[in-house]
Amino acid sequence: MRVVDGFEVRDQDGTPYDHPFLGGLNVPRPQLVDIDNDGDLDLFVQEATGQLAFFEQAGTPSEPDFVWRTQAYQDLDIGEWYRFVDMDNDGDYDLLAERRFSYIQYFRNDGSPEDASFTLVADTLKDVNGTPIFSDRQNIPQVTDIDCDGRLDLFIGLLIGTVKRYEEVGRNAENLPLFRLVTDRFQGIEIVAAFGSLHGANTMAFEDIDQDGDQDFFWGDFFEAGLLFIENIGNCATPVLTGEPVAFPVENPLQSSGYNAPAFGDVDGDGDVDLFVGVLGGAFNPNRTTIDNLLFYENEEDGFTARTRRFITNVDMGSESIPAFADLDGDGDLDLLLSNKIDPEQLHTSLIFRFENQGTATRPDFQRAGKMNLEGLYHYAPAFADLDADGDLDMLLGSWKANIAWHRNDGTAKEPRFELVDSAYVTITRGSNTTPTLVDIDADGDQDLFIGESSGAINFYRNVGTPSSPNFEFVSDRFSDIDIGRRSVPTFADLDQDGDQDLLVGSESDGLTFFRNTGTPQAAVFVEDTTFNVDVPPLSVPVFVDIDGDGDLDLFVGGIGGGVVFYENRQRN
Repeated sequence: MRVVDGFEVRDQDGTPYDHPFLGGLNVPRPQLVDIDNDGDLDLFVQEATGQLAFFEQAGTPSEPDFVWRTQAYQDLDIGEWYRFVDMDNDGDYDLLAERRFSYIQYFRNDGSPEDASFTLVADTLKDVNGTPIFSDRQNIPQVTDIDCDGRLDLFIGLLIGTVKRYEEVGRNAENLPLFRLVTDRFQGIEIVAAFGSLHGANTMAFEDIDQDGDQDFFWGDFFEAGLLFIENIGNCATPVLTGEPVAFPVENPLQSSGYNAPAFGDVDGDGDVDLFVGVLGGAFNPNRTTIDNLLFYENEEDGFTARTRRFITNVDMGSESIPAFADLDGDGDLDLLLSNKIDPEQLHTSLIFRFENQGTATRPDFQRAGKMNLEGLYHYAPAFADLDADGDLDMLLGSWKANIAWHRNDGTAKEPRFELVDSAYVTITRGSNTTPTLVDIDADGDQDLFIGESSGAINFYRNVGTPSSPNFEFVSDRFSDIDIGRRSVPTFADLDQDGDQDLLVGSESDGLTFFRNTGTPQAAVFVEDTTFNVDVPPLSVPVFVDIDGDGDLDLFVGGIGGGVVFYENRQRN
């Protein structure tokens, strides 16, 4: 069972994360909607293609408390974008979303304002001539009544920096608006990046930000580091949006890596609209915003005040996280090590962060406690075991290269000090992105080595040495003919409790693949078992540990978001 807050995890300052095991955010696309009609705004966030996360506002309008409810709201496949809007004028929110590839699908709310239930009615919207309306999947359109005539208008941003406007001219038999193209150049708007003639993927929003009764225009663009604002100097019936775009918020313009997705709503119940911005990452090095990417600005008397760049707090080290568990302080419980692809602040290295378990083996309680003293390579992937039989844990370390490095622990079990012995202790025959794991696969008392890599195969090195003097001998670079596509990450555990080691392999885009060991502890035979099915993020990295000491194995998964997803094993033996 997926759990986002199974136990407390705190940041380096001791502040608990709201949703520690959310998995991280890289490209959050927010929208505020009162989906349950209880008088406050709930928060929807799209992070992954086809999935919509839902955070219910469980507090009060003046003291909001957004609580995660699901990562896949009603299992709706929303493609690359979504918009909630009352399309059929029945008083509840319907849903528009991207239909692969670059069309607009319509989900009608057949429930109620209090209890939404969505049904796919149209797999693509069509104009009055029956022609499907095309909306490039990189661009997030918007629907509003721009001229206050009681009919909906559909706006689609183009890659050339202009805006298409469609207006409702009638309704079909299912009360769905019939749209007619009015113009390819709404109000003459043409967004051009400040440093050249570039324009690209875009988002937009309409909001009466100055409370003068008409809707102003907001635009985020791949080639724009900020958020652009065009004031409506007309009126509700006759909008005029012909001015030059200016940076927003006007008092303190936001700056990010670009492609900023705005969402407005009165979050704090004070009668004015506040601002969320999801940073999708554009032309200004998106590696910088793999953590700081869900911005919240509070609307106050003197303008918009930046409150946080991480509105939803969770364990998030950037992107492409790799978790490992080991008792690094010798206190009898497991600590968490979490590496990233590239550090968003330094941008020249991967880092491995340590979360110390300050609880017990049965009641975990983690706090971030610095990082390991390692820098210089990307995609660090650690594996721990006592390789020299001296009573403490040593480390093998993969990276974006083809090498596995050996770091011997020259400290103690309670105070480790990892010293580099060999930066190319093992070099795989081909590929890169090495992900080592250690397991005694032949039950001879020493640790053997398996390595995942970029091509999707698994490398096997048998330990023909001794428990105190390892000697990894190459056996195969296509172990058991396994090929999971790209970016294989193997891990071993006795999942069926039959006394031998089973194999679970993470991948770039095909989730987790389970291979059951139908052999023996001494002679493993792996057969794929397709009944194993867990929804995991892309670039999945699985680890099994009994984190709560209840006698069964729980599953932790790193992935593209830079955090950790936690699946608690609630099956009792």
